Parts: sequence; structure tokens; C-alpha cells
Amino acid sequence: MPDPISWEFAWPYLAAALIGGYLLGAVPFGLLLTRLAGLGDIRKVGSGNIGATNVLRSGRKDLAAATLLLDGGKGAAAVAIAGLWGPDMALSAALGAVIGHMFPVWLRFKGGKGVATALGIWLMLAWPVGLAACATWLAVAAVTRYSSLSALISLAAIPFYAWLFMRDLQLVELGVIVAALVWLRHHANIRRLLTGTEPRIGRKKA
Repeated sequence: MPDPISWEFAWPYLAAALIGGYLLGAVPFGLLLTRLAGLGDIRKVGSGNIGATNVLRSGRKDLAAATLLLDGGKGAAAVAIAGLWGPDMALSAALGAVIGHMFPVWLRFKGGKGVATALGIWLMLAWPVGLAACATWLAVAAVTRYSSLSALISLAAIPFYAWLFMRDLQLVELGVIVAALVWLRHHANIRRLLTGTEPRIGRKKA
């Protein structure tokens, strides 16, 4: 993360980037799209999550795809905007966007699991890392048909990809933090994976 020597001068700007990223990340596109489509509250469907995987359980593949793109896009947008003021600002906004998606103030801090938004920030921060993570997600999903397992493995691999492709310790540190947050938000999925009750992609959750 930023050099501690510069924190005294930089922290107001980094805080602003974090808050700006949070507010952008907190836009609940999955909830908004399903309500606009007349499907009601997506939080009452399947897992109750506002992300693309749960939107898919509503039976609307188009809305799920739109949710995926918009959730990833808001993470990328947060990084792109903050990045105009430097790489440290971009890192701060990236973390804020993921936290905002997971804990949006408008939904009483009960949001999504941050996977699409996390992939979005990485595609903008370091596209080789983002592409490698997306490829990992697709490969695991193709083999196992578990969206949650794909997310867990691809996010856990990001710190290694960040070091392999970028040799940037700041990116590695951010990768560890984001992966930890995503794993924590998947605690229920991890339990279901261990007990064999996790629903597979394309199958409605009971």
C-alpha cells in the first residue's frame, strides 16, 4: 500500500478515493435491474444475493449478464476515475468499490459477494492479472459447475498472478485483502461445498 512516509499528506486524498469507490461500488445493479424488469426483490430469490449468479436463478439470463457487466464495470470505472490522480488513488478506489458492493449503505450493509466487482477492478488495474483471474474462473466453472468455487479459486490466485505478471508488491497486497474479503463473504458457500449441498451453475437454489 502507499508509503507510510507520505500518509500524512496523502491520506485525505486516499480517503476521498476510497469513499468515492465505495459509493460507486454500492450501486446494487442486480436489485435495480430485476425490479425494473418486474421480478420483485431479488433478495427473496435463491440465495438472497444481489449478484449475477443469483439473478440467473430468476430465469433471466439477459439480466444476469447485464448485472455481471455492470457490477464489473463499476469496479473498473472506480479505478479509471481515481487513477487520473495516480496509482495509489486507483488502489484506494478499487478497495472501496469492492467494499461498497459487499456492504452497501443503501441496503443496510447487506450486499453481494464482490466477485464481478473484484474482477472489474483487476481488469482495469492490471489487465494481465484480470484476464488470468477470469480465465481461472471460467476453467474451474467449466469443470465443476460451481460458481462459488470458481470465485474462491480465481480470487485466491490473484496475488500470485500479480507477482508473476507485474512484480508489484502493492498489487499483491491488494490482492490478498480483496481475496480475504471475498472468501469471508462466501463462508456459507464454503460450508455447502464441504457438505455437498452447494447448487451448481444453472440450477435453481431450493
